Amino acid sequence: MAEQDERRLVFRDYVDAVGLHGVAGAEAAGLQASEWYALSRITLAGGLTSGELAAGTGLTTGATTRLIDRLERAGYVRRAADPADRRKVVVEAVPGALAEVEAAVGPARRRIAEVLAAYTPEQQALLFDYFARAAPAFREATEEIRTLTRERQGAARPAIR
Repeated sequence: MAEQDERRLVFRDYVDAVGLHGVAGAEAAGLQASEWYALSRITLAGGLTSGELAAGTGLTTGATTRLIDRLERAGYVRRAADPADRRKVVVEAVPGALAEVEAAVGPARRRIAEVLAAYTPEQQALLFDYFARAAPAFREATEEIRTLTRERQGAARPAIR
């Protein structure tokens, strides 16, 4: 049991450190945490519609539009016609503008690269398998939390008579 508790504490410390790094990266780039996360999702996907971004962030469509507006004004993203469907608009990262963001996260990337380099290729494969499986699991857990929160908030509201 003590080993399980120790592992739980180590994992929580790791997750907290990753979260804190995200907050520091956002601050260094002059962004709010939600803007940092949205920019990361847009960059990883190569572009998203505002609806896809809203679904991925848990924001309302109105809040997502305002977030995109802020990122666009800051020069981090642009709106472009979807090549697959010209009626749709895709939000894309502006490559040159990401230099500031890359500089903000560069120290952490170097440190994590050093940590990973200490592992054998087989161990690295296992770690990256974990990352690939854990990311969607965290997203699903996040959606469960949001659903429970909405249900709790809805139940706490007095009935309209």
